[in-house]
Amino acid sequence: MSHEELPPSARPFIPAPPSDKQGIDKYKQPGCGLIFFFIVIAWGIEILDHFPLVNLDALGLRPKSISGLIGIFTMPWLHGGFGHLISNTLTFVVLGYLIVATEKRRFYHTTFMIVLLSGIGTWLIGRSGTVHIGASGLIYGYFGYLVTRAFLEKRLLWTVLGIVLFIMYGGMIFGMMPTGKAISWEGHLMGFLAGIWMARSNFKKTAITLPSVRS
Repeated sequence: MSHEELPPSARPFIPAPPSDKQGIDKYKQPGCGLIFFFIVIAWGIEILDHFPLVNLDALGLRPKSISGLIGIFTMPWLHGGFGHLISNTLTFVVLGYLIVATEKRRFYHTTFMIVLLSGIGTWLIGRSGTVHIGASGLIYGYFGYLVTRAFLEKRLLWTVLGIVLFIMYGGMIFGMMPTGKAISWEGHLMGFLAGIWMARSNFKKTAITLPSVRS
């Protein structure tokens, strides 16, 4: 009698092969879609901004101007040319994915708050009559966040990550200093401080949710 003729209860157990979909899902990270979405939109906007009679950069953040408040949320999407965009894209992907990998679904809230806090800070301290564009504030926020978490966690993996980040991106610190160039050091500084703030905030929340152990 073949296996097909046996009743289900009498048939030998044959384990099902592992699902390829489960293997793929295991490596998915919440927030990667937002990184991809951000890059696509930023590049689309920059391409559109090169059309005749189009000047989307005018929608950037204008410090101390009520109408310029909209720039808090438009500034990260606008860039001063493809060179500026390429530079920000590469750094954004690296630091953004590190935030995704370490924070999981908190990535969305962390990103939103860095954009909001850095934008408000830049609006308050920025020079009047200037227009601030670029995702550098958000990138500096990610940098400040990761470095601060590496300091607070005091774990080997985080320590190594902090050292690697300083080796790769330590030069970003000079971008937070006032210069005579047309660079938004205010946005860099406020983004970095916003990242520090969010790292401390998230670290405290994590510490509170950990179970207490008595010796």
